[in-house]
Amino acid sequence: MNKGIIGKKIGMTQIFDEIGNVIPVTVIQAGPCVVAQKKTVETDGYNAVQLGFDDVKEKHLNKPEKGHFEKAGVAFKKHLKEFRLDDVSAINAGDVITVDTFAIGDKVDVTGITKGRGYTGVIKRWNHHHLRMTHGTGPIHRQPGSMGVIDPARIFKNKKMAGQYGNEQVTVLNLKVVKIDSEKNLIAIKGAVPGAKDGIVFIRDSVKA
Repeated sequence: MNKGIIGKKIGMTQIFDEIGNVIPVTVIQAGPCVVAQKKTVETDGYNAVQLGFDDVKEKHLNKPEKGHFEKAGVAFKKHLKEFRLDDVSAINAGDVITVDTFAIGDKVDVTGITKGRGYTGVIKRWNHHHLRMTHGTGPIHRQPGSMGVIDPARIFKNKKMAGQYGNEQVTVLNLKVVKIDSEKNLIAIKGAVPGAKDGIVFIRDSVKA
């Protein structure tokens, strides 16, 4: 990986290319991010940078967090994320990473926390089929059905059942950067990315491009 940045999901819209095709895009406020820590093979065993995003008041940090930012000589940040990079020789603590790190046409991977949907049944959570809605099926149209077998008399692990749905980390691969606005720190990425509006997302260059 050669580059990464932290951003905030603004929402979805659509733009038009040169020949009039409609492109659905997600708009993300990417950066500016400050380098809060630099890790190298000599000191930590691998190359990485820790980026900070979104200013926060001192009263919202604990003592170790404040000491971490003061040691780096950077402003207090609300979100921290470490990105492993192939080469960090040109990066130092205190440097600012902007959306200009990426270019139009780049392929990126976007990681975010999906919308939480609470406790849901198997139809919504796993897309199970419901029972017939007539002819004596009774009030069990959306039940999951049989749980297991007689021998062994237990439910197997990983059985798709009702439970918590959403609110988990998901990464979408190979999305294309369509537009960049350096003045407003905005980046438009083709397609949908995980999370709700104002959710924090992590953008990095694609690992499979």
